[in-house]
Amino acid sequence: MSMAGRLPEPYGQGSGANLADILERVLDKGIVIAGDIRINLLDIELLTIKLRLIVASVDKAKEMGIDWWEDDPALSSGARRKELARENAELRERLAQLEPGRERREERREDRREDRRKERREDRREEEAP
Repeated sequence: MSMAGRLPEPYGQGSGANLADILERVLDKGIVIAGDIRINLLDIELLTIKLRLIVASVDKAKEMGIDWWEDDPALSSGARRKELARENAELRERLAQLEPGRERREERREDRREDRRKERREDRREEEAP
């Protein structure tokens, strides 16, 4: 008996599916891979990691109601613009709340300056008076 007779055929030869067909099927239908990793020490749970992986086309994911990338500013320029607009509006609102206080302080400062100018003028008049 020869070794060649016992080895399986190389992938792709004689089989009806190739990598492109498998990828197309997975993206069309979607595939879910789930698993949990738990690390225990003396029956005390130290760490639990829950893994959930979905491999699907964007269209299939949207059909399933998965579209988190559309609202993630790191992945979507539209979401980033929305976040910047919201942040800008919040900052403008905070600035508007601070502005009235700032204007009053500036008015008081200007009043004090004007008072000092008047005092200097009066002092000069007194010095010039005979």
